[in-house]
Amino acid sequence: MRMDKGILCAIDFSAPSKSALRWSVELAKDLHIPLTLLYAYRLQKLPHDQAIEYKKQVDAEARQKFLKLEKEFLVDKGIDYDFKSEVGFIADRVKDHASKNETKFFVVDQKTSMANKESFDELLKKVNVPLVIVP
Repeated sequence: MRMDKGILCAIDFSAPSKSALRWSVELAKDLHIPLTLLYAYRLQKLPHDQAIEYKKQVDAEARQKFLKLEKEFLVDKGIDYDFKSEVGFIADRVKDHASKNETKFFVVDQKTSMANKESFDELLKKVNVPLVIVP
């Protein structure tokens, strides 16, 4: 567990989430705090053995996409960062992260925040962390 309060940034590897990442990196640099990138996804309704393989595939693809983002946005920026690929609703994953790590801000892009109003409303209800929406 980190001692410093950090920034949690939701990413889905889209152009809008890259804007949120860019903003998060600059904020982390300015405040000298760590950054965690969170990729949350849902598992399809599959039999258990297929779900395990699907999860492995999604995690591997997310890791590859992260490595590209890392080169473009994170390397040599002078910040500590990590990446998490997790199964679940974003609201639940953010709540869980914030319960285990001091979180100064949760950053999300406007497209993601508006894409699923129900889950965004749930996020606002569940998470007791300052929210930053990047246009």
